Amino acid sequence: MAAPAPVVTRFAPSPTGALHIGGARTALFNWLYARGRGGTFLLRIEDTDKARSTAENRQAILDGLTWLGLDWDGEPTSQAEGAARHAEVARRMLSEGTAYKCFSTQEEIEAFREAARAEGRSTLFRSPWRDVPESDHPDAPYAIRLKAPREGEISIEDAVQGKVTWQNDQLDDLVLLRSDGTPVYMLAVVVDDHDMGVTHVIRGDDHLANAFRQSLIYRALGWEAPVMAHIPLIHGPDGKKMSKRHGATSTVEYRDMGYPAAGMRNYLTRLGWSHGDDEIFTDAQARDWFDLGGIGKAPARFDAKKLAHISGQHMALADDAALLHELEAFLAATGRKALTDPQRDGMSRALYCLKDRARTFPELLEKAHFVLGTRPFEPDEKAAKTLTSVSSGILEELTLQLQHVSWTRDALEDAAGALAEAHGMGFGKLAGPLRAALSGRSVSPSVFDMMLVIGREETLARLADASA
Repeated sequence: MAAPAPVVTRFAPSPTGALHIGGARTALFNWLYARGRGGTFLLRIEDTDKARSTAENRQAILDGLTWLGLDWDGEPTSQAEGAARHAEVARRMLSEGTAYKCFSTQEEIEAFREAARAEGRSTLFRSPWRDVPESDHPDAPYAIRLKAPREGEISIEDAVQGKVTWQNDQLDDLVLLRSDGTPVYMLAVVVDDHDMGVTHVIRGDDHLANAFRQSLIYRALGWEAPVMAHIPLIHGPDGKKMSKRHGATSTVEYRDMGYPAAGMRNYLTRLGWSHGDDEIFTDAQARDWFDLGGIGKAPARFDAKKLAHISGQHMALADDAALLHELEAFLAATGRKALTDPQRDGMSRALYCLKDRARTFPELLEKAHFVLGTRPFEPDEKAAKTLTSVSSGILEELTLQLQHVSWTRDALEDAAGALAEAHGMGFGKLAGPLRAALSGRSVSPSVFDMMLVIGREETLARLADASA
């Protein structure tokens, strides 16, 4: 028995705007399916709409995929550059009798449809040129149309939707090559997928109707069709198709909001696909587990709170050096100031007590204020309320004691605890002003973590500032 062909998937976006979150998930599913099977993941830019396909939009798609961490094999290909090959296939079909010349003009077709609408008839156009012999053809421009079956039905065994059937009398003889010699998208997709050796077409279920027409082209050419897998679209919390009214819709917007790429990959993988009850998983696990059978048939609902939760989990699990690198990439991508060498050093030492408290990079930066800011720290409104004349006196005492203790967590906790007890208060009463002195914030990492990160000299200087 012959070994199965190596898996080849593709992502084929149109460069008419930024990479939509739904497109990003489609790309991710294709990437996971190929990578988990030692296969190939290809990128094809479907740029046949010349008016809307811009270099800027193409780059935006590449930027979105790169940020998400989806590497593709080889160079991205251009569908528009294959126009000659697409036209060649259309003319081959014409010569083999699976397609025909249609001399109907756009005006004639539109007039037919207007009359059909007025009379309540089907607007499905049936070309009068389908069976006209060559000898009776006029010397005029013509389109090449597929000679589609008009009776019976066509079925697709979809890897997600199951068996789906369409009546042939509901399909028209679709145009393959326009009268100006340009190929249509429907033909180009089939030819490109065949020539690129694509084995699995994983895409949104808004393409399901196209799949029937494309199947007819495959049959007419005698080519084996790839496995089709049409995945439900992403909906907003209200159950309607994801759009601007639900908030951010492009991948780059989520990058700029500061979500870590690993968290976004995890969330998008889980959005419409499941592996038991697993919610948080690594890329390696996702590649090993992902299969088409785990994709649900119902639309998935985008949940910003769950995205934030998953992102926070991935921040907590991240390697410190990798997280710092991604933080710096976030700063650069969003036009924020780069970290100075001292700030970078401080972040490296502080990440252990920061990363399990943040869900996005802006949150991480806020939590890191104690190590990114400089003296004197101006307390925010809530922190300032804890700095009274009484607390300042206690901080002065603590400053004297900390000058002589060993700089370990146990020693720092013992010194602060003993001072609080001597004043007849719980440590919580001392923690507020101490936190305000060290960070200028009412919410921060543990005061002892901050003291260990910034060191004895800086700690004593900040306490002196606050008690002055």
